[in-house]
Amino acid sequence: MKVTERADSGGRRRLTRDERREQLLETARLIVREEGADQLTLGHLAVRAGVSKPVAYDHFDTRSGLLIALYRWLDTQVVNAFGQALVTSGAGLEETIEVLAAAYIRCASDTEGEFHAVGAALAGSEEKAQVFQELLDNSVQMFLAVLEPHCRIPRLELEHRCLGLVGAGESLSAANVRGNVSESDAIRAFTSLIRGALSDAAS
Repeated sequence: MKVTERADSGGRRRLTRDERREQLLETARLIVREEGADQLTLGHLAVRAGVSKPVAYDHFDTRSGLLIALYRWLDTQVVNAFGQALVTSGAGLEETIEVLAAAYIRCASDTEGEFHAVGAALAGSEEKAQVFQELLDNSVQMFLAVLEPHCRIPRLELEHRCLGLVGAGESLSAANVRGNVSESDAIRAFTSLIRGALSDAAS
C-alpha cells in the first residue's frame, strides 16, 4: 500500500512510522558511537533526534526495548552487508572459504564497536540472551547455506562445525574492533579455522 506523504506546518514531509523508527535507530547508533551505550536513554534519544519524548516512547516503550531493537537493527545491517559481499556463485571450496572469512570479519567489524557495546549494555538480561541466541542461529544458518554445497559430511555435523566457526568469527571481529588484532590478521586466522573445520569435508 502506498503511503500518502503528509507535510508539517513548515511544508516539510512528515516521516512515516517506519521512517521515523529508522531515524531513531540511526540516532541511537550515533549516541552509542559518540557518547557510549550508558548515555542511550529514551529522553536523550528524543533530544538528539529532534522529537518529543512521547514519540520515542511510542516506538520503544522502555530503554531495554530500545537496546534490544538497536541490537537487532545493527545485526540486520551486518547481515545485509554480509549478503552483498558474499558473492560465491560458481566458486570452489577454497575461494568460498576465503570470501566467507573476509566478508564475515569485515561486516561484523563494520559497526565501529556499537554492536558489541550494545551487547555489553544488555549483558545479563534474559531478553539479551534470547535475542543473541536468535542472531547466533541466523549466522549459523548463513554459514551452513554457503558451505553445504561444498561438503560431503552430514548436515547436522556441518551445522555443529558452523556453530563453532561463528563463535570464532565473533571473537575475532570483537578483537579487531578493540584493536587487539588487525583486520588482515583476523581474516587470515578465520580463513585457517574454516579451512581446518572443513579439511575432511570437501566434495
